[in-house]
Amino acid sequence: MTITIAPHSAQPLTVNRLGYGTMRLTGPEVWGEPANRPEALEILKTAVASGVNFLDTADYYGEDVTNRLIAEALHPYPNDLVICTKVGATRRPDKSWVPFNTPENLRTSIDNNLRTLRQEQVQLVHLRLMGPGPVPLAEQLGAMFDLQKEGKILHVGLSNVTRAELEEGLRLGPIATVENMYSYAQRTTVDLGHGANPGGEEVLDLCERHGIPLIPFFSLLHGLPKAGNKLAEVARRHGATEAQLNIAWLLHKSPWILPIPGTSSLAHLRENLKAADLRLSAEDMAYLG
Repeated sequence: MTITIAPHSAQPLTVNRLGYGTMRLTGPEVWGEPANRPEALEILKTAVASGVNFLDTADYYGEDVTNRLIAEALHPYPNDLVICTKVGATRRPDKSWVPFNTPENLRTSIDNNLRTLRQEQVQLVHLRLMGPGPVPLAEQLGAMFDLQKEGKILHVGLSNVTRAELEEGLRLGPIATVENMYSYAQRTTVDLGHGANPGGEEVLDLCERHGIPLIPFFSLLHGLPKAGNKLAEVARRHGATEAQLNIAWLLHKSPWILPIPGTSSLAHLRENLKAADLRLSAEDMAYLG
């Protein structure tokens, strides 16, 4: 199964429809070095060797930890590997997440990503929105499109967007992808303690209409309901785990969804990758709802 990013552009990117999100490779609270650095590097190598050719990262993971791990494990990169990063936020020493989204901030972040990833152009960059603030979306996206014109960015996406923000973004320019929280159990807006996280189901139909891949984040971390649920029941019927069924549900929900389940365990990575082989029937999907 593949999906094409920016299918209507002059330089579309086609990737396999199960990527890998690197956030979990960092230390506790997405901060600092991994507890097991050799395993973190092996996870990246194994993912790519197993056919994963879409990696999601950000220079504020760690900070800069996941970018440096990717470069150490995989550079020089395979020709078909797409590395997607995020800008618009940064971390304080107290580990809080704060906006970093003025045009100057965004340029600084892109230059930092290029340096740590050892790239001349970032193939896909998500502008991560941090809720209402002093910098209008039009100003943020304008800076991103300027960087795109300069050749530092190939494609621009949006992350953590409401439906109204996506609609505004589409009026401002070409939006290649959307990255929102989305899973079987978490489909609409939720507040995890540092601002609202809009859900994927709120924008999925817009993405489908415009040919925009929807990339779910936190699909496993906050995506599994309590025991005794329908997901667990269908998982047992398929001889799979609930985590695998969650990934399979996303893959079957829409051909425009590109899951990126993350993990810091090599065993769990291999387990997650097997979810792509699960085939859910129309009856399974109807029962799951």
